[in-house]
Parts: sequence; structure tokens; C-alpha cells
Amino acid sequence: MRLWGGRFEGGPADALTRLSVSVQFDWRLAPYDLMASRAHARVLHRAGLLTDDELGRMIGALDDLEEACKAGRFRPTVADEDVHTALERGLLERLGTLGGKLRAGRSRNDQVATDFRLYLRDHVRTIVSRLVDLQTALMSQAERHVDTVAPGMTHLQHAQPVSLGHQLLVHVHSISRDIERFKDWDRRAAVCPLGSGALAGSSLPLDPRAVAAELGFDAASPNSMDAVSDRDFAAEFLFAAALTGVHLSRLGEEIVLWASQEFRWIEMDDAYSTGSSIMPQKKNPDVAELARGKSGRLVGNLMSLLTTLKGLALTYNRDLQEDKEPVFDSVDTLLLVLPAVAGLVSTMRVNVSKVEASAPDGFALATDLAELLVRKGVPFREAHEAVGHLVVWCQVNDKDFEDLTDEELIKVSPHFTPDSREVLSVPGAIAARKAYGGTAPDRVREQLVSLRVAVDGYAEWASGN
Repeated sequence: MRLWGGRFEGGPADALTRLSVSVQFDWRLAPYDLMASRAHARVLHRAGLLTDDELGRMIGALDDLEEACKAGRFRPTVADEDVHTALERGLLERLGTLGGKLRAGRSRNDQVATDFRLYLRDHVRTIVSRLVDLQTALMSQAERHVDTVAPGMTHLQHAQPVSLGHQLLVHVHSISRDIERFKDWDRRAAVCPLGSGALAGSSLPLDPRAVAAELGFDAASPNSMDAVSDRDFAAEFLFAAALTGVHLSRLGEEIVLWASQEFRWIEMDDAYSTGSSIMPQKKNPDVAELARGKSGRLVGNLMSLLTTLKGLALTYNRDLQEDKEPVFDSVDTLLLVLPAVAGLVSTMRVNVSKVEASAPDGFALATDLAELLVRKGVPFREAHEAVGHLVVWCQVNDKDFEDLTDEELIKVSPHFTPDSREVLSVPGAIAARKAYGGTAPDRVREQLVSLRVAVDGYAEWASGN
């Protein structure tokens, strides 16, 4: 059943066979190979290479083979080199010699490139749908906590108070960029290689544009050599998947911190946490940790394919067999991780009193005090210096801003008049940051409105509309 061998006097060595076989992982391309085969059969018919009767029998056999694959009645065997070999065997079992006519005008080189694009374009929409679920979970939490005040941090040190809803929406924005990358990727991936043959096209009167249209591509490949050798679409997908993994890892890291005894900002639902085999009290953030850990796998898959592609001469080389496993693994990893992270986020409970109590810690209102002096005409350099001295004075005297008397304020700097206290309020500090993109609750609610529109659009795209 090998698709080659006419010029060989003997069969391949067992070691070569074991090295060469790929059906154990490329079998998942079977539905897409059958889809492309139906389109190819119709093109052969229009070219006069299949009669009406032959086309009808061919389509019927391909449909029956697809049903058999879905039901598990037809499976690849150890003798099948790849998905294409297995499916041709199934077609020959149903049609006899007529099944061999389908191979005319195409090669495994353009076949696998087409199947691979079809597979990825289909699964990217599923990935985007799962990303939308995570965005929805984050927005629901953000809506509940627009007015919850939390410590905003830089360098993991308290910096300025922020709305917790504002912080949660950071992750929605990063995921939106991921989705936009996948959508933009799809535009470039919507080019059909089928009809390019092994590398030079075909002398048969085929119509690659008709095949492309039938399979949902925007265009046929304008260069047959590029069509069979290009794996930019796979590498670019892996980059988008890797960056999505990085964003999931950053969200996971925050959840790990928030769930720790040092923070105690959140309580994870039992359904999305685990315990310890030795310490009965433990409640571990395994979902967040696995999201963080699997980002390394996603980044590694990108590096694997880029290394494979580096320095390949045109056109097709068997090295390209190594393109599928990292891509399949990244698809599987995202579809495994995303529902778990969405579930974790949607069910976690925020300890509002704990979060808000820590918001002013670390002299987090220092910037607001400096900006008050600026509004009074003090140059920011001087204001920054004065507030810095005030922080040092408070540390030496074991006091917070709110504990200072009028005399103590003026003692540190004449700029600190009694009205300085008007900005030493966490809710006031939050509300004052009302410029576009700021953390004021009204601005956060505006973000939510615009994000809902965007996320609804992503959901519609993922559904194929």
C-alpha cells in the first residue's frame, strides 16, 4: 500500500519504516484529507478525468469512508505509512482500481500542506472560543470588583491603589491581542496549496482556484514551490500559541500569589484546587501552576519548529514531517488549559476586606500627595523630594501618613499644609485617576462596555459567522 516504490527492487528496512511512519500522529488530519479529496474529485471531473458515474461513486465512497472513520470501523494499520496511505487503502477497498484515479494531479506534498491548514484554521476558531470563555470569566469578576480597591504594584512592591476590576481587565486586554493575532493569522493561512503537486503544479487541466473556494480558502497559492515548502503558517500559529501561553502564565502567577497565605486575596473553589497527600490543611493552586508551567511547553514547540525549518533547501524535505507534532501538542495544550483556567477564575472568591485593607500599605498614596503639590505650583522634582523625605520620617517614627499631625507635616516640609490630607484617601485617589485608560471606577466601567462589544465579536468570528 505504499504510495511509492515502482522504481525500487526491494522494500524498506524495518528501521526506515519505523522512522518514516507518521500515521500515529497525523491520523487526526483524516477528516480534512477526506474533505480535500472530495474537492479534488470534483476538479478531476470538471477536467474530464472522471465521468459523472465515476464522480458519484467516488464521492459516495469518500462519504462512506468518513463515516467509517468517525465510527471507528476504519482505522490505520501498522502497515500504513501516513494518513494519506491509510485513506487511499480505504478508498481502494471500496472502489477497486477506480480509487487510484483520485491520486492524479496531486502529491502528498500539496495534500498534507492543505490538510494541515484546514486543520489549524478549524482548531484556531475553537481556541478563540475558549479564550472568549476566559475573557468572559475575567470580565464577570471585574464587574463585581470595579469598586474594590487593591494595591497596584510594580516590582511586586506596593505602588499605587487601583481598582481590582481594572487589574483583572489587564488580562482581558492581553487575551484580546492574542485573539487578534489568531484572526490575523487566519487571513494569511487562507491560501490553498492543493493543485501545486509535488512542487511544479500539474500538466492536467485542473483548477486550483475552484478547489480553494470549495475548501473555504480565500485564494489558491500563486507559487507551487512556495505552496509545498511553506510552513510559515505553522510557525506563526506556534508563536501566537506561545504568547497566549505566556499571558496565561502571568495570570496564573498572579492567582498563585493571591491565593497564598501572604496575600490571602482570594479563596479558590474546591473544584479547581487540590490538596496535599501529607498535609491535610493544604489547598493548592494547581490549575494556575499548570497554566504557568505549560507555557514552557508552548514556547518549546515554537523553538522546535523554527529550528527544523532553519536552512531547509526548497522545496519539500522530509524534515517537514516534524512540523505536525509541535503544532498538535500546542493545540491540545491550549484546549486543555483554557477551560480549567476559565473555571478557576469564574469560581474564585475575592476576600474584599483583606484586599482593601492592604491597598494603602507601603505609603501607596505618596504619588497622590506629590501630585497635590504639583497642582499647587510646586515643581514635581521638589514635590517628589519632599514626599520622599516624608516617607523616611514616617518610617523612622513608625507612622503612616494617616497618623501624622499638622505640626508633623509642616515640620517635614512647609509644602505640607493641613489640606494635604484631602488626598490621603484610597477611594479619593482611585476616583482622581479618571483620564482615559485610568483606574477610576467610571473609566473601568467604560472599559467593560467596550470589551463586551469586542468579545461578542470574537465569539461570532469563532462560530464561523
